[in-house]
Amino acid sequence: MENRQDHFAYCVQIFGGVTAFSRRIGIDERALRRFINGERPISDGLLSDTTKALRALIAEANEAAEQISATVQADPR
Repeated sequence: MENRQDHFAYCVQIFGGVTAFSRRIGIDERALRRFINGERPISDGLLSDTTKALRALIAEANEAAEQISATVQADPR
């Protein structure tokens, strides 16, 4: 990623876009778009909150993967 703005926009896409990320992090969609478009500076606090949300998403994805794996092992069709 070239800069903070690009990296933040990429992280938002990992969550499925502005609407999904807005719900996850509790920030208004319009404000998120302003950060992505460079109309507002992206603070260290916002990046820290993004980091926490990404880590929570990773944990949820790992749990879902474990459940799938257990199901496949229990019933390998």
